[in-house]
Amino acid sequence: MADAVHIPDEAETRARWGAFEWTAENAEQAKTVIARYPAGRQQSAVMPLLDLAQRQVAAETQTNGWLPVPVMEYIGRQLDMPYMRVYEVATFYTMYNLAPVGRYHVQVCGTTPCMLRGSDDVFSACKNKGLVKGGTTPDGLFTLTEVECLGACANAPMVQINDDNYEDLTYDSMSAILETLASGGQPKIGPQIDRQTSAPEGGPTTLKEMVTDNHDYRGDWA
Repeated sequence: MADAVHIPDEAETRARWGAFEWTAENAEQAKTVIARYPAGRQQSAVMPLLDLAQRQVAAETQTNGWLPVPVMEYIGRQLDMPYMRVYEVATFYTMYNLAPVGRYHVQVCGTTPCMLRGSDDVFSACKNKGLVKGGTTPDGLFTLTEVECLGACANAPMVQINDDNYEDLTYDSMSAILETLASGGQPKIGPQIDRQTSAPEGGPTTLKEMVTDNHDYRGDWA
């Protein structure tokens, strides 16, 4: 699968992020999240707070964000939670980046359904645009990672780029997505063929009155 993450030098990381604290807006958001849990159970907020912290780092670095050790320690102190417990959560889920990534984090699913449906072509498109698995392009724009199942098997092969899914991919459509992002544009999110979500190509054949064009693939911890 993906190459091992290269963890940045600790001294440099602490020099840059040792004074991390929430922005005023995120401090209020963190309080709101923690308040969802009963007294003494605030550690349950660790996942949304890690996501919030990664997004704050993203905004400060103009990348897709990552979680420096001092940032995870900060969250541990806020939740009265041992740092190692925070680290265990961050290392378990691929949604958390343990090292810097580019502005666009290209996560290609390489699990069986996507592999059978052409994920090798998706990787080829990435390679021919200069992306290397486990690395970031010299311009800092793209980081390529191979991940396990992202839950869109009916629309295989697929890729998640930052918060958005791109599905039913081919070599050409993946190449076009990367070109659009590189030029500052926004590619069409979701299926890259003529269908809505996981409906049949060409449109639903039943329950047509329930069809809506307002489907949003993006989640929100908040």
